[in-house]
Amino acid sequence: MSAPDLVRIGPDDWREFRAVRLAALADAPGAFGARHSEWADATEERWRRRLTDVPFTVVARGVDGPVGVVSGVESGESGESVELISMWVAPGERGTGLAGRLIGLVVDWARDGGRRTGLMVRDDNLGAIRAYTRAGFVDHGVPDDWPAAEPAERRMWHEGTPPRPRP
Repeated sequence: MSAPDLVRIGPDDWREFRAVRLAALADAPGAFGARHSEWADATEERWRRRLTDVPFTVVARGVDGPVGVVSGVESGESGESVELISMWVAPGERGTGLAGRLIGLVVDWARDGGRRTGLMVRDDNLGAIRAYTRAGFVDHGVPDDWPAAEPAERRMWHEGTPPRPRP
């Protein structure tokens, strides 16, 4: 069995993104800010807009279709960092190193633009926290101003090679 191909996608790949995103939302409903019901009947326009508004999305293509996805979006007041979002690996691919490969692409994209990479992860998502830690992220804890009524999320920052200076 060969490793899935990692392919950066854009708005014209909306059908493939729809398939992997809906699979992710169904498999891990508590891991994302969005809900399956919010996207299940989304229009083509909405899917395309998501892939336009979020400038970096990579899909892992397995033999039978997409088996993973990750995105990166500029964050901070002047885009000085990248937020890793929408990370998901299909259950059958977990433990194969695919998560680390996907995470690495976002970190590299951020670094190439002179930015550091951060993320938020649910406090109870221990598998994801382990994957991010293995990939070089350091846990900075739950932000002090985190709303008490919301499930706790931890802030993590990639602490590997520093970003290149931005031109």
